Amino acid sequence: MPFASDTGRTQEGTGKVKINITEKTVKALKAPDSGNQIYYDREVRGLGVRITSNGAVSFILNYSLGGRERRYTIARYPEKSAIWARAEALRLRSKVHDGIDPLEERQKTYSEPTVHDLAHDYLERHARPHKRRGSVRNDEQMLNNIVLPKLGDLRVSRVGRRDVEKLHASLKATPYHANRVLSLLSKMFSLCHEWGWRADTPTKGIPRFHEDKRELWLTTEQLENLKRALAEYPDQNAADALRLLILTGAREGEVLSAEWEQFDLKRGVWTKPSHHTKQKKIEHVPLSRVALDVLTRMEKAKTGPYLFPGRLHNGHRVTLRRCWVQVLKAAGLATEERIQGKRRVLVRYRPRVRIHDLRHTYASHLVSAGQSLHIVGKLLGHTQPQTTHRYAHLADGALRDATNQFSGIFESREAEKLRNGDPESVIEGNRHRIDLQQSSLMLSK
Repeated sequence: MPFASDTGRTQEGTGKVKINITEKTVKALKAPDSGNQIYYDREVRGLGVRITSNGAVSFILNYSLGGRERRYTIARYPEKSAIWARAEALRLRSKVHDGIDPLEERQKTYSEPTVHDLAHDYLERHARPHKRRGSVRNDEQMLNNIVLPKLGDLRVSRVGRRDVEKLHASLKATPYHANRVLSLLSKMFSLCHEWGWRADTPTKGIPRFHEDKRELWLTTEQLENLKRALAEYPDQNAADALRLLILTGAREGEVLSAEWEQFDLKRGVWTKPSHHTKQKKIEHVPLSRVALDVLTRMEKAKTGPYLFPGRLHNGHRVTLRRCWVQVLKAAGLATEERIQGKRRVLVRYRPRVRIHDLRHTYASHLVSAGQSLHIVGKLLGHTQPQTTHRYAHLADGALRDATNQFSGIFESREAEKLRNGDPESVIEGNRHRIDLQQSSLMLSK
């Protein structure tokens, strides 16, 4: 930050005391009884060393530019040496000769926004108006826990590629998380460029870590265990939210923010408004019989516009995290971890399944059952076919039928040759049997 002693007037007076400013003379300075005393260098014009009544020592430079007298505090002693201060004074005087005011430069630098300021504007001007609540929450966590503790105090213009690379590399143990942080910073500095805060983006060209894509989905047995755990969970409103996630393949935010007016239970259709969907488009989703049974039962006990009201009943639930951990624990889908606390060992349960994996489970079972990728994509609300294509490896029924068809042709041809006593086939069959017998003898030895 600017030194409090920086000023636009030198107030040197006529009784200037001149010395040769060296390490020896600076160490030998005596503090005045009150105020401060400045000693000026005999060689470098305007260079001085100031000592206050409490013994604080700093190097200063007096200069005039455009008819204005200025005093610039170079650095404190002993943080910087007398030799360094002399070289810095010469560099600053060269700037003054070129018409550049070092004091104005410093004041301009320290009035520039910091990464803290950028984070605030990113959230207020971009994230909250344009992103889903869950995404905003993730951004806030990454900013508060990772980005701001490391980069928050830096001026936006001073953040370099090396700073970003170092932060990204420090998260290498969790490549997926590291890449999300890099994506967040990339978006922030892209907006920073658009807002005119800096001319370039320090994140450009930084390579992402390789990510192994998650392909986790629950088996039929695991779904049965989850179903039983949901039936036994005390908060059945939260349990119903998880049931709908399983039965519709919807995203957590879509279910938790759902309102009763979006549902036509007679037609069995859920109309998702555009501001609730990731693609920002209205979606009409058909509901299964079991999903309708859940909704019909819930409707009888509704207390407001939301299917899943919040605690204060003036909004909706925003998370199912606690419920999810407890249900997974009961279903045998959470790993017990013991953490040493201040007084005792604490037991925690880490989910082996994410809530979003329920969406993958819904899609994977449908594709495995023979439903087309197009149909599954429509149910999930995908607008791009390639998004649903991640499940293509499960839809291999047609490929398996084709290869089995050729195998059938091959087998029937071989069987026909043997039945007709084809010499080549008989000889080849006998040779094959001899080879097997010889292999068996060698293994037995």
